[in-house]
Amino acid sequence: MKAAERLFVWLGGAVFVAALAFCAWSYLAVWGTGAPPGLFIVVAGRPATRGVALGANALLFGLFAAHHSLFAREGVKNALARALPTRLIRPLYVWTASLLLMVACAAWLPIGGELYDHGGWLRWAHAAVQLTGVWLTIRSVRFIDALELAGIRRPTVAPSLQITGPYRLVRHPIYLGWLLMTFGAAHMTADRLTFAAISTAYLVIAIPWEERSLARVFGGAYVEYRRHVRWRIVPYVY
Repeated sequence: MKAAERLFVWLGGAVFVAALAFCAWSYLAVWGTGAPPGLFIVVAGRPATRGVALGANALLFGLFAAHHSLFAREGVKNALARALPTRLIRPLYVWTASLLLMVACAAWLPIGGELYDHGGWLRWAHAAVQLTGVWLTIRSVRFIDALELAGIRRPTVAPSLQITGPYRLVRHPIYLGWLLMTFGAAHMTADRLTFAAISTAYLVIAIPWEERSLARVFGGAYVEYRRHVRWRIVPYVY
């Protein structure tokens, strides 16, 4: 790998980490302020309704989500393989996804409003839910090389179907961890709830496409796995 390509790959990994950190900071610090609700929000010097803010935020996250789904299509992968060295396809995806996520968070239009702010033992219960989500996410990522996920390390062997650990509970435990982290806040503002709902809606829509791709890659093994692990994200629900 050339020096410029190596720099591109490692910077992509750094941007990936920065995007996750920026998203976490937005959720914890920016969207957790519980700004007073109001019918109008000033955008570029003009009043915009909260409905406009909701729509704009959904569109922003939708751009990030559409990119994720687009890159998963075999036709797009094949087109990129003809235009780029194979070793740079995953880093390019990581760069694009990371930048789009940061744009979605940075350009988020505040909605304002507070749904609840639990204290006492309820706050501890919420903390336990979110920490469970963090643990589940980290535990699940350990089964799939994190450096490969960040586009830094190229796969050295054919992809393997993960069916152990958290993958025995649901077929997409990383997504379950995401739900626990985003919906589990003790202080739930309208912005936090909107972000959690929009991102979850994307997961619900995208998972069937993702699973069709997995079935094509792993064939009967994935069909058998789905038979044993029935639930996609939430046990006994979905």
